[in-house]
Amino acid sequence: MEIPRVKMPEQDPTERIHNFREVPCGLNEEQAMLEAARCIECKKQPCVSGCPVEVDIPGFIKLILDKDFAGAARKIKETNALPAVCGRVCPQEEQCEMLCTLGKKFKPVAIGYLERFVADYERENNLVQAPKVAPATGKKVAIVGSGPAGLTVAGDLIKLGHKVTIFEALHKPGGVLVYGIPEFRLPKKIVQAECDAMADTGVEFENSTVIGKMDTIDELFEQGFDAVFIGTGAGLPNFMGIPGENLIGVYSSNEYLTRSNLMRAYDFPNNDTPIIHGKNVAVLGGGNTAMDSVRTSLRLGADNAYIVYRRSEAEMPARIEEVHHARQEGVQFHLLTTPIRFIGDDQGKVKAMELLKMELGEPDASGRRRPVPIEGSNYIMDVDLVVVAIGNSSNPLIPRTTPGLDVNRWGNITVNEETMETSRPGVFAGGDIVTGGATVILAAGAGKKAARAIHKYIMEKK
Repeated sequence: MEIPRVKMPEQDPTERIHNFREVPCGLNEEQAMLEAARCIECKKQPCVSGCPVEVDIPGFIKLILDKDFAGAARKIKETNALPAVCGRVCPQEEQCEMLCTLGKKFKPVAIGYLERFVADYERENNLVQAPKVAPATGKKVAIVGSGPAGLTVAGDLIKLGHKVTIFEALHKPGGVLVYGIPEFRLPKKIVQAECDAMADTGVEFENSTVIGKMDTIDELFEQGFDAVFIGTGAGLPNFMGIPGENLIGVYSSNEYLTRSNLMRAYDFPNNDTPIIHGKNVAVLGGGNTAMDSVRTSLRLGADNAYIVYRRSEAEMPARIEEVHHARQEGVQFHLLTTPIRFIGDDQGKVKAMELLKMELGEPDASGRRRPVPIEGSNYIMDVDLVVVAIGNSSNPLIPRTTPGLDVNRWGNITVNEETMETSRPGVFAGGDIVTGGATVILAAGAGKKAARAIHKYIMEKK
């Protein structure tokens, strides 16, 4: 008889909208072993091919069944430096779990839940061990940006005996993991613990260091680095270009989430970061960042929190789980709707926006059905805070200050997709600066490719 997939306990929605504590509570030992027992140990192991960082999924699940939880965490770390992070924010349903053989007839094994469980078990029981590090090669690698791509490159190269320095523009490492993802989905202490573990293996962090301003890529080579990896992400917010975007109370999701997450506005009154606490909050967009923003607004005191998205729910890029959590918490969805202007009061503050209903036409270049305006369907929504979460563009600082570094028409750095090499010898890139805004695990997968290529490059360099 099939064992039902375990359900992870969660905070009650009516309680959690009043705090920033993590929503899913994690599995206990009994639940983890029960879920691990659902793995049928199939020979082809398709789940592994669905993992961008090539985790030995059957191997770590087998160790859970043996009750060697710390060993399971170490098995994951053989290829993934960030298991506690990936166990929380990876879209497993579209990757490893989607290919699970059990999923052909039943629900797939909850691989993400198990990954999170063993990573937490190892950390909470003080069982984290520094990985074995090869003898020093004398080679130096600079990594620009400490998001998931940069951390993955660092974690792989330090084990190969190279000296690794991560340059981070912000005052804390983690990149989008700390400024972009709220505490209720990824606690900051988890990211810090992963960074601390890397520091213990010898990775050096240079925070508050803006490469492209304080030093250029060329100057890093002059300082003796043998290769450079660029993982600066997509930090340039997109706007709609409609009237009223300069009104007070219209934020980009980058600014709104950075104020709440990195600058800890969520931790008021312990931290008194300036942020507008809207009562009627509209978030524009349908991705995970939009869900993070609208759920943050509820926790900061919104009475009404709206998602305004120009397509239907079927086209939403957000994870189903995040949309589900938002609905549970009372977020109101205005689908097939787009704003056409923001309306301000006599003090320049946003007080309303004019919306237009849409219908779906034929698919566009993205494969999603194109939204088409319905003439005469305009209406007004009262709002006192708007968050624009319609995607980001790549940070242009390094391309502008690095001669010979090719970019595409969107400003993303162009690379050899097999090696992540750029048009500049010795310079590699990966993550959102190459792909535009994507997922944590895809950025980590790019970092893994780059680490292999950087190792080959610097060891063959004469």
